[in-house]
Amino acid sequence: MPDIVWNDQLLTQQPQMDATHREFVDHLVQVEAALGQPDDILLPRYDALIAHTIEHFEQEDRWMAALGFAPQNCHSMQHAQVLAVLQDVRRQHVEAGQTDLIGRLLPELMQWFENHAQAADAGLAGYMDEVGYDTLTGLMANPPVAEETAGAAETGCGSAAC
Repeated sequence: MPDIVWNDQLLTQQPQMDATHREFVDHLVQVEAALGQPDDILLPRYDALIAHTIEHFEQEDRWMAALGFAPQNCHSMQHAQVLAVLQDVRRQHVEAGQTDLIGRLLPELMQWFENHAQAADAGLAGYMDEVGYDTLTGLMANPPVAEETAGAAETGCGSAAC
């Protein structure tokens, strides 16, 4: 039985975000299934996870930028840290022969993702809903009034958990 599975607690009620999150978990499952396999099987799956994660995080970072979040908000900083770990684990796997790292990373990454999705991403999705942000057009149906948002969403992560 795989350790990594999709669960509905990851839903944010933002359709595009939820679809991307399902894809992320699917990539984690694919990597988990390849653990113990030769590198010519494992590494392409791990590389696909990294490529997906880059686009996944860039997508959310674009949304946050469009919503007026500061470039160095804590949500985006979490994205950068996770990507750095993913890339460092790959480097250590290939260059230093630390072939156990990917397997050790996966459950930790899934636990981080569950927390991140339920806090930062759910908060972002809620804010997107509040302002009527359309992910396809980039338009806001209910843009916040400047006085209401002074210092709030611009530096936060979309969640009170940051």
